[in-house]
Amino acid sequence: MSGLKLALAKLRDGQRIDYAADEAERAAVAERLNLLGLERLEAALTLRCEGEKVRAEGRLRASVTQACVASGEPVSAIVDEKIALLFMPEPAGTPDEELELSAEDLDVIFHDGREIDLGTAVADELSLALDPYPRSAGAEDALKEAGVLSEEQAGPFAALAALKGK
Repeated sequence: MSGLKLALAKLRDGQRIDYAADEAERAAVAERLNLLGLERLEAALTLRCEGEKVRAEGRLRASVTQACVASGEPVSAIVDEKIALLFMPEPAGTPDEELELSAEDLDVIFHDGREIDLGTAVADELSLALDPYPRSAGAEDALKEAGVLSEEQAGPFAALAALKGK
């Protein structure tokens, strides 16, 4: 979604951005996020302009296909998340200078003073919303076949249960 760059000079407070990524953009995001497929990627955002700061709040919706962590089989998922982004100018200072961030600064995306890259920010939000360990229906069987123990078999209580029988 890097095609969604907006010039700061043209932004209006309260402006609504409705965006649906085209096939090429979805393919690029899918490759970047190591997805098997990205069938839908949309964002509906409202912008709040505060001088050089721009807040973007709204929803991210996507239909994704990930690989199962156990079997590699396709796992489909729907993402429907609220997102809130804050774009602000790059801080002054040298690259090696230490920068202290507060809790409010953790979702900040820096801009160059000319434009904001809303597309990349939305793709980043999608990456955070994805299941880090997607599992297909056959995941448990694939794990057993590979010799991976379940939580019950490997946990501390499994050792106690084995001792109880002795």
